[in-house]
This record gives sequence, structure tokens and C-alpha cells, in this order.
Amino acid sequence: MKSESNQLTFSFWRMLRLSSFQIGSAMGDILVTSIWNRVMISQFGIPAAPVSLLIALRYFLSPLSLWAGYRSDTRPFLGMRRTSYIWLGRGLMVLSLPLLGWSLARFAAVHDVGGTADWPGWMLALLSSLLYGVGTLISGSPYLALVRDSAPRAKQGLAISTAETVLIIFFAIVGITFSFWMEEFDLVIFWEMVVATMVIGGFFWLFSIWGMERAIRRQKGISLPQELAAVKEQAAQTDLINTIRRIWLDKRTRRFFMFLSLATFSAWMQDAILEPFGAEVFDLPLARTTRFNSYWQAATVITLVGGAYLWRKRPPERQRRITGSGLAGMALGMLLLGATAVFHQVHLIEVALLLFGAGFGIYTFGGLSLMAVMSSDKEAGAYLGLWTISVVVFKGLGTFAGGALRDLLLLSLNLGDGAGYGLIFLLEGVGLATAVFVLSRVDVLGFAREMGRLLSRSEVQIASAD
Repeated sequence: MKSESNQLTFSFWRMLRLSSFQIGSAMGDILVTSIWNRVMISQFGIPAAPVSLLIALRYFLSPLSLWAGYRSDTRPFLGMRRTSYIWLGRGLMVLSLPLLGWSLARFAAVHDVGGTADWPGWMLALLSSLLYGVGTLISGSPYLALVRDSAPRAKQGLAISTAETVLIIFFAIVGITFSFWMEEFDLVIFWEMVVATMVIGGFFWLFSIWGMERAIRRQKGISLPQELAAVKEQAAQTDLINTIRRIWLDKRTRRFFMFLSLATFSAWMQDAILEPFGAEVFDLPLARTTRFNSYWQAATVITLVGGAYLWRKRPPERQRRITGSGLAGMALGMLLLGATAVFHQVHLIEVALLLFGAGFGIYTFGGLSLMAVMSSDKEAGAYLGLWTISVVVFKGLGTFAGGALRDLLLLSLNLGDGAGYGLIFLLEGVGLATAVFVLSRVDVLGFAREMGRLLSRSEVQIASAD
């Protein structure tokens, strides 16, 4: 496997094509987690807790990601290791989107006659969330594993960072586009966005990885029968439970999982409440609050691209301090946003979001490089499935916690809009700062040495310099 990996060359155009997969991902996520939740909470007056719970539902199903990653390592499906799993998952996501439109149509009809409860609408929303979530999880870790497979060892972190950078770029582009497309809620326009996401997103989910596995296999100089024989041999020597147990028994793996979990939980507490925050504290219109995500995601893109240029020659094993500095910037952004809410300083919202986003870009570049390092070549799908579980579950928990805290502080304790939202953002900043400490306890270098990433004494000395 090592010799095969070394035969690969890094292709920028191949990375761009693989990364175009994220266009559909961005369109789907903006539709589900930015527009749908804002309409449900602020337009229809539905409490944030059940809405954020539905958004977070897919995250709680994240063990599927580890299963799918392991299967793509050891159990080819329809003659492919990664591609078939990816397309199966994305097909379920396409099927989920019309159900989301029908659910919103039900809630709109009930709202027009002065009601809020509609069980058929909730059932449609639940089914849509389940299909979307299962599809995301089945396809997510095999896609990341395919991206990792496509690059030589020294560039695997850069490859994953490129794919995630494109995702964040299109979060910003799609967020701005959708905000101008639907400045105020209109069910017909929402349906237009659903159809556009199905057609455009579906196209790029097919185009981006069509024939990619075969091309990678040819460059490695191995045939399909050879690869399948190696996969079958690996599958005969292990099983999912033993693989999980062995991975988890490593203290370095557990600490890295804790770091990712805390950082992700804290970073996404604002996900379901950012747009309602702008509407309820400052009475801002839908068009402006929809752009909130675009502001911080645009800053994320700038620092991600800048980081990729500045640190492109830096070994991925040396990204720990860079990752920690990004988390510190995110914490400062959330503290400023909390102060903005408490002191009612609307003009500082964009500043706080840009600071948060800039830190997020640095954290993302470093963190994705560390994810590539903290994975073995033979079990990349399983390791990346575990890191995906960490990110996905705790993104869901953070999303739900933000919505639940909003309801508790504002509706139950009557704390006041500014103070309630400000306290949530303060807690988020504290969590991000704590994640920096947890990261400092992870022995990334020791893991890299054991997995054969650092072979010579000079490599070890360079990596140790961090």
C-alpha cells in the first residue's frame, strides 16, 4: 500500500473536479439548515427546540458513517470501493428534498389559518430529515476516503482541505444567491430552490466522481482484481467491532476524538439560532439574516485559501499550533457576538462573524490536515468514519443545544432576547477556548511515527519543531 500511495502524483485539476461534489452539498445544507429553520422559527412562530432537533437528527445517526467507511474499506459494493456507497447516499438526499417542500407547504397552510400544529407536516419533515441524514452519512466518509486515496501521502491533508474549502466557498455563494432569490418567504420560490438543488446538486454528485476510482487505480498501477483481492484479504482478517475496539483503545485516538467533539459542539451552537437572533434582537429582514452565514463562511474561505498557500509546504503533522490559533480566533468572534447581543450593537454583528469565520478557516485547514494524519492507510475509511462521527454527532448536539438554550433562556426564564442570545454565544466562546487545551494533549507526532508517516530521522526532527 505504501508503494502504491507513493506512485500517485498530486493533480490540482483532479482535486477541483472531486471538490465540485460539494456544490450540491452546499445547496442542500443551506436549504435545510439556513432557510427552512428560519422560516419555521421566525415566520411560523414554531419553537426552536423541535426545529433544531430535526436538523440535528442526522447527526445522531452518525454511527452509520463509521459503518459506511469500514464497508468502503473492506466490502466493495457493485464492483466499487467508494463510488457506489457515495451515489447510494446522495440518491437518498435527492429523494428527501421534495418531502421538505411538502412539509413546509403544510405548515404554511396551517399558519395561514392561525395554527402551528400539523402532524402530517411534522411527519413529512421527519421523513425528509431521516432520508437526508442517512444519505449524508452513508456517502460522507467514503467520499473523504476517496479524496484521501486520490493524493500522495504528503498531500492528503491538502486534498481534504481543498474539498472542504470548496464546500465553504459554495456555502457563501449559495447563501448569497438564495438570499437574493427569496428575500421574503414565498412557497413557490422555495419549491424553485428545491428543484434547482435536486437538478444541479445531483449533476455534480455524479460528475465529480465518475470514473475517479478507475483513474486512481490506473495511476497506482493495480488492476481491479488485484485491489478486490487485497480488500477481501483485509476483510477476512478483521471485522467492524474489532476494528472499532482496536482504534478506540489507542489513547491518542480517544483524545483526538474528544478534541474534535468539543470544538465542533462549541462551533455549531449558533447554527440554528443565528438567523432568529438577527430577527428577534434587531428586527432584521430575512434577506439580511440569510447572509449571516455567508459573511463568516466568506472569511473562512479567505483564511483557508491563504493558509493553504502559506503553509502548503508545512508537513501535516505540524498543524497543531495552527489549529489552536484558529480556535482562539473563533472564541474571540463568539465573545464579541455575545457582547453585540447584550449591548445591542447591531453594527458589530458582521465584524464578529468575520472574526469567527477567519478563525474557522485557520482551524479547518489545520484540523483537516490532522484528520488525515490521524488515519492509517489501510483503514482510512474507518478512521475517517470515526472522525466524521465526532464532527457530525457533536455538530448535531451543538445545534440542538443552541436551540434548546434559546427556548430555555428566552421562553421559560424570560431572560430577554439580548441577554439570552449573548449568554449562548459566551458559552460557545468558552467551549472553543477549552478545545485548545484538549488539542495540546494529543500526541499527533507519536501517532504519525507509528503509522509510518515519519520514516527518517530528519522527518521526525522537522515535525518535532512544532
